[in-house]
Amino acid sequence: MHSPGQTLSTKQVLLCGALIVTLSMGIRHGFGLWLQPITQEQGWTRQTFSLAIAIQNLSWGVMGVFAGMLADKLGAFRVLWIGALLYALGLAGMALSPTPLLFALTAGVLIGAAQAGTTYAVIYGVIGRQIPAERRSWAMGVAAAAGSFGQFLMVPIEGQLIARLGWHTALMALAAVVLLIVPLAIGLREPRRAPVATDGAHRDQTIVQAVIEAFKYPSFGLLMAGYFVCGFQVVFIGVHMPSYLKDKGLSPEVASYALALIGLFNVVGTYAAGTLGQRLAKRKILAFIYLARAVAITLFLVVPLSPVSVYVFAGVMGMLWLSTIPPTNALVAQIFGVAHLSMLSGFVFLGHQVGSFLGVWLGGFLYDRTGSYDVVWYIAIALGVFAALINLPVKESAIARPVPQPA
Repeated sequence: MHSPGQTLSTKQVLLCGALIVTLSMGIRHGFGLWLQPITQEQGWTRQTFSLAIAIQNLSWGVMGVFAGMLADKLGAFRVLWIGALLYALGLAGMALSPTPLLFALTAGVLIGAAQAGTTYAVIYGVIGRQIPAERRSWAMGVAAAAGSFGQFLMVPIEGQLIARLGWHTALMALAAVVLLIVPLAIGLREPRRAPVATDGAHRDQTIVQAVIEAFKYPSFGLLMAGYFVCGFQVVFIGVHMPSYLKDKGLSPEVASYALALIGLFNVVGTYAAGTLGQRLAKRKILAFIYLARAVAITLFLVVPLSPVSVYVFAGVMGMLWLSTIPPTNALVAQIFGVAHLSMLSGFVFLGHQVGSFLGVWLGGFLYDRTGSYDVVWYIAIALGVFAALINLPVKESAIARPVPQPA
């Protein structure tokens, strides 16, 4: 049931939300292209760069909880424009940082906080409040597909900016571009007291009560654990695959095109996952995605490496890349309602970002120790099987709450 006080049109929510996610996620997906230019010029190890991006993912996860709380309480508009300003400052600081510590603070902490305020948890909160439940999974799929299109659009642009302008100037250019989020956020400005859907949520439930309820519910923990695996896999691949391919003798253009193909195919994958989530059990969709990732990575490592095998792998992984996002967030809304959706989505995403931290950091750490990414690839395969199994027991029905008795 959706409140009749809905004030923002579906088209407006999806257009502005999709463009914001396109910019924020599109820029973020290209960070792997900066690994070698920055480490070679600065004389840093890959672990130094990887640690900064790992901190970024952890900062994103931790700050995502608080960004979600603020968005639920104050509205998405304020959180989005603050996030955009932080993003611009972080990109500029990333370009100007002379030491690993400053690089970790700007590329890591600052940009991570910025992404928390400009990506899915905040946008999905608006979608949950403004779009009826019967179209919610589909709408989340559209927003996730926009993030994928951002990767397809922005990664080649970032590669060209680095090649033509150098990595310093390229980052400054992106700092200016990301400020476009500020005017787009106006389209997601809700009334001070936006109507709240009543699908399973108590209107008077406090933040503390909502958090305690979620963490006592086993399915919430299973969703967090599955999302942990998602983060480990996609961020390891997104950041380290360009260097992995270059180490194997392939040109940088192959990596750039591969990341773009992941974004292109994920437009289809995320949209399909959101649409199928309206018809099929979301837990089964998630289990299939994680198992398919494990199979895809295994085959990628087994077959002879070539540009063709890379592009096929990128296409398959693209179909599975962010397709976990619509069913996972739709399940959170379906189980707990939407009154605290941004915050609860932020907690689930924190699990994702802990996995992201470990994926990107272990990639750099184990490469520096062993000279190879093999062990991390094997871990990614095992985690995919694990995530497929733990999503199957998730209960999809709305949580049972006691009905208040009249005085």
